[in-house]
Amino acid sequence: MSALGVWVGLDLRRRARSLVVLALLVALATATVLTAVAGARRGETAVDRLLARTRPATVAVLPNEVGFDWDAVAAIPGVEAIARFPLSDVPVEGYPGVTDFAYADATIFDTIERPVVLDGRMLDPTRDDEVVVTRGFVDGFHKGVGDTVVLTLYTPDQLDENGLGLATDAPAGPRIEARIVGVIRSPWFSDTEGEAGVPGRVVPSPGLYARHPENIAGHGDVININALVRLAGGAKAIPAFREQLARVSGRRDIQFFDLAAMAEHADDVGEFEADALLAFAAAAAIAALFLVGQSVARYASGSTTDLEVLRAFGMSPAHRRMGVAVGPLLAATLGALAGGVVSIALSSRFPIGTVAPVEPSPGRHADVLVLAVGMVAVSLLVGGGALLAAWRSTPSTDEAARGSALARLLARWGVPVPVHVGTRFALERGRGTQAVPVRPALLGAAVGVLGVVGAVTFAAGVEDASANPARFGQVFELQTTVGFNGEDFAPADDVLAALDADPDVVAMNDSRQAVAEAGAVDLAVYAIDPVSAPLDLVVTGGRLPRGADEVALAPSSARALRAGVGDVVELAGTKGPQRYVVSGIAFVPYGPHNEYDTGAWMDRPGYDRSFDGFKFHFVHVALRGGADPEAVAARIGAGMAESLGDPALADEAVEVVPPPARLAELRQVRRLPLFLAAFLAVLAVGAVGHALASAVRRRRHDIAVLRALGITRHQCRVILLVQASALAAFGLVVGVPLGLALGQTLWRAVADSTPVAYVTPIAVALLVLVGPVALVVANLLAAWPSQRAASLRVGQVLRTE
Repeated sequence: MSALGVWVGLDLRRRARSLVVLALLVALATATVLTAVAGARRGETAVDRLLARTRPATVAVLPNEVGFDWDAVAAIPGVEAIARFPLSDVPVEGYPGVTDFAYADATIFDTIERPVVLDGRMLDPTRDDEVVVTRGFVDGFHKGVGDTVVLTLYTPDQLDENGLGLATDAPAGPRIEARIVGVIRSPWFSDTEGEAGVPGRVVPSPGLYARHPENIAGHGDVININALVRLAGGAKAIPAFREQLARVSGRRDIQFFDLAAMAEHADDVGEFEADALLAFAAAAAIAALFLVGQSVARYASGSTTDLEVLRAFGMSPAHRRMGVAVGPLLAATLGALAGGVVSIALSSRFPIGTVAPVEPSPGRHADVLVLAVGMVAVSLLVGGGALLAAWRSTPSTDEAARGSALARLLARWGVPVPVHVGTRFALERGRGTQAVPVRPALLGAAVGVLGVVGAVTFAAGVEDASANPARFGQVFELQTTVGFNGEDFAPADDVLAALDADPDVVAMNDSRQAVAEAGAVDLAVYAIDPVSAPLDLVVTGGRLPRGADEVALAPSSARALRAGVGDVVELAGTKGPQRYVVSGIAFVPYGPHNEYDTGAWMDRPGYDRSFDGFKFHFVHVALRGGADPEAVAARIGAGMAESLGDPALADEAVEVVPPPARLAELRQVRRLPLFLAAFLAVLAVGAVGHALASAVRRRRHDIAVLRALGITRHQCRVILLVQASALAAFGLVVGVPLGLALGQTLWRAVADSTPVAYVTPIAVALLVLVGPVALVVANLLAAWPSQRAASLRVGQVLRTE
């Protein structure tokens, strides 16, 4: 043991540089893997942890009816809390579009949607000069706790003049200087990417409504008031609540935001993003096993050879192997500790993606379980790998050599000697001290190409969907709101004529929308009523309805109703229950109260069969290719304002349709496949490069013999270039088809679950370039080993061997 201790001390000093490099490799790999795994665990549980710390609303009830009896709703059994919000605007001076509703009940922030306070304190619900903000407002405008904002209220007369609370004149009522006292977060009070491009929200105190009710709701009942409702039974109580709501209100067309379902969707997205991070961690771990493992193997091989001289002093094989393992184990332990520290430092950037705005405890976080298990596992794997490498590095003379069928076939064909030898070097391991890690090189090349092709193919699918709203069924660029709650704001025929007259308009749909009830499911039903030319609606199954007794369901609504093409569903509109045959599955417009994948289409006779009037009256407009939606919207709006004699319409009559919020969810993960591709490319480069370098070192005797038999220096270089090309060719033959299949399969699964219209992704540029790039990279890796092979001193190598 004393001899072993002396040896270890000498070896650590002699090979300190190699051990430092090994420690750095371990630190990099450990930090990458642990950060990704901890980030995945954090993202996967973010929604559940937020729900556990808050009192989230179960549904948002949206009757959009003046004078609605909310007291009757509050008296429904199972209603735990209610928080009303008038649909009027409280602008913040200098920050358009950031204000949340002015809530009419002090239950908000307390018995319903009690938020987590990220900074500062909760506001005083009795004061009108205190507000709280979301993190997005702080990050977007750099104003936080202690700063002030100015709330500008309308006069009651302004609100009375526009009963919807959407006054277009500048507010002429009180100006209230309010102090930001806290930064909050809850399921309802969170920053969701895609909210009209507005970073964050300012939430007034309920005291604002208590002190200035007429400046928010007008003189009496002129403003619609909706409400958040928390049910004691949670999501399971929604069907019973819906029935009671219909009883007390006399209406079955009241629309809901199922906030519990939205939270469940956010949780599903978090799980998807966590799975993507775990896949990234797995790829990084595989790359680390190859790269760090090869470094450990090289270290062990050199140490084992040196330790052979100590056999004469009685050192046992077990002690010699321990001597080999001590250095890598020490380097791995230090590297793992450093990687853990880096992982904690990077934890503030997680969770990523869609669930980042719902993390209840943002900032640095040490996942003790991941850190402990990960660092211990790294040390054990490296130490065990060093012991295994030391055992396998013991010289052996009876190891059987396994030949390559391809190499034998090339020999029978009479190919040049360098080509034959290079193929053998690529495909045959060799034996004893001349053994080369062929299988890791072949596997690494194949996995590297497979991973790059698969990841880039998947990324191509994500990129295509991100750049094409039509994949989400949004086949129109412009939208104008003609009416609300059964009343048109302007003559619909004049609006349609103004739109149809524009030369850039190629198709329109006069989209009346109402709400139908199908059991426990609400459906935003749109009427198919083409103007001039029909929209090219996206149908994923079956066809669009062609009669008064047919309906096309959106994908998520079809799943909720467990209905498919040919099934019969009962829908209850304002005219009572009616039975419809499901003719197809199709995306619907992304509306104020529905997603693109929830709702239904009916043709105009089918719509009139179930509904009197409408909740919303839209016109959806498709433009010719290349037209600028912003310019067309401004031009048509100015024309409408002039023809209708209302200058205020110029900027608001026609709006550019915003992208669906789900598109942002896809964009959150489109970089991960490219990171995966980069890591797997590193894996391939490391495996192939190690095999080429090992071939020169381990097979120098074979090369020297060939040189003695007449092989030239140039032919020696060709041997290594052929070996590199053979490894690259194997990776391409195996990896390209498998990578295409894997990338397309993964994208189909994501497209079906999102949902989005599936289009087979093919990265044409990748398929054209992957072969030449792989061969060029492999031959560049062979440049230095081939030069070493050509410059071997033949006589010295043969005498040594």
